[in-house]
Amino acid sequence: MARKDLAQAKDAKKDEFYTKLDDIAKELKNYRPYFKDKVVFCNCDDPYESNFFKYFALNFNALGLKKLIATCYNGSPIAGDELPLIFEIEESEPKKIAYKVEITEVHDYNNDGAINLADVQYLIQNEKNVLSILKGNGSFDSTESIELLKEADIVVTNPPFSLFREFLSLLDKHGKQFIIIGNTNALTYKETFKMFQEDKIRTGYTNFNVGMFFQVPDTYEKFHHIENGRKVARVSTSCWFTNLPVSKHNEDLILYKHYTPEEYPHYENYDAININTYTDIPCDYDGVMGVPVTFLDKYNPEQFQILELGIVGSCTFTNMRKMEILDKEGRPTGKYTINAKGTLYRKYNPSTDKTPAFKDVETGELYSSIYARILIRNKKPQKP
Repeated sequence: MARKDLAQAKDAKKDEFYTKLDDIAKELKNYRPYFKDKVVFCNCDDPYESNFFKYFALNFNALGLKKLIATCYNGSPIAGDELPLIFEIEESEPKKIAYKVEITEVHDYNNDGAINLADVQYLIQNEKNVLSILKGNGSFDSTESIELLKEADIVVTNPPFSLFREFLSLLDKHGKQFIIIGNTNALTYKETFKMFQEDKIRTGYTNFNVGMFFQVPDTYEKFHHIENGRKVARVSTSCWFTNLPVSKHNEDLILYKHYTPEEYPHYENYDAININTYTDIPCDYDGVMGVPVTFLDKYNPEQFQILELGIVGSCTFTNMRKMEILDKEGRPTGKYTINAKGTLYRKYNPSTDKTPAFKDVETGELYSSIYARILIRNKKPQKP
């Protein structure tokens, strides 16, 4: 990605979502054995505001970490006051420079019997070589950050959503383990989808459909509520991604429904049946099925095979019908498309569908649009 694009994304402050500590702890508790004797790198995390850094610093000894590294981009919109750091650089404010923190041990410096934020603060302010200024801007794809990435075993962070492709590609290129947050729309990115096919990525433990709350800068106009004097926004389309083992992806889905042509109509432009929700997958169908992208949160590679992503450019459609696009009321718009805007579609069913979405220009046949589908096959179908 061009450096200019990366800078523009950061300057726009559209990716400044800071994960809550409770959400981090809820997810990361499931991976505790994988952190022992490992170098953890939080490469999108300013200690001033990152709860990822706070979580690992406070649990450094409990997790048995070998080393914790955190780097930040120069230009933090949130002036953190929970972990104030002291810079001995005149006329330089922390939020205007990029720096890194490297921790190899955390002690109970104040002798209060527990490791807390005061101990971490003392460590950073008083120990040599813990905090240092970066030469570059601290971006995750900068030369300095990549060198630190090479040293790391596991990357744990909330990367900029708009740069998710680039971020994931970098981790994959360097063969790193990761636990990261992303938008559920990333499931349909060709690059991410390919990694699902190859079993190189999976969703995490936290419920896929609940969304998450994030602290956002004061400049954000849209937010959900105020918490401790700070704006908090809800992102319903957010989830955890990892390449570490996740137990639910080793469990077979319990399938109880049986295939009938009436309940499972075929698509008009692909030889597969439509499934509205993963709970409707028939137990006895051995052909290709189109399932919602949310299926990936339940996907067990031992039970199912992922074939293709059901959108133009990812699969081959069996026809190229010209259609008129209909509005939400099913009325003509005078606008036309080929193959339902490049997605799967089926015949309109007035008993189950509110309104048709497309009309065949030649035949007048009405069709319903289908949201993005993943084409799969059951490896273990029940015999009739």
